[in-house]
Amino acid sequence: MKRVPLRKNTGFTLIELMIVIAIIAILAAILVPNMVRARSRSQLTACTTNLRNIATALEMYNVDFSGRYPTDFGILTPNYIKVVPECPAAASDTYTSSYTVTMIPDSFEIFCDGSNHAGFTSPGFPKFDSAQGLVERP
Repeated sequence: MKRVPLRKNTGFTLIELMIVIAIIAILAAILVPNMVRARSRSQLTACTTNLRNIATALEMYNVDFSGRYPTDFGILTPNYIKVVPECPAAASDTYTSSYTVTMIPDSFEIFCDGSNHAGFTSPGFPKFDSAQGLVERP
C-alpha cells in the first residue's frame, strides 16, 4: 500500500483573502456615512448647548443690571461666563458676530453664524432669542 503524504495548510489562499477584504470594504462603506452623520449631529447638539449657556449668562446679567442686556460679550466674561465658547463644527467663536440687542423692547438674539451645521439646519440656526428661547429650525 502506497502512502500519500498529507499536505500542510500553511496559509490562506488569495481568493479567501480577497473575500475577507471585500466584506470589510462593504461594512466600511455602510458605517462611515453613519459615523459622519452622528458626528455632525453631536456637534449641532454641542452648539445648541453653547447657545443655552450664553443665553443663561445674558439673563443673569439682565437680572443684575435692571433688565438690560449687555451691548457686547466682553462684558459677560469672566463674571457670568468664563469664555465665549467655540462652535465645535467651526472650531471658532461664531456667536459674537451674530449677537444683536435692542433697547425697546429690551431683547436679544444670538445664533451660530455661518453654515457649519449643513444638512441639519439652515444658516442662522439654531438661534436663541429672549422672546422665544431656543429656535432650532425656521
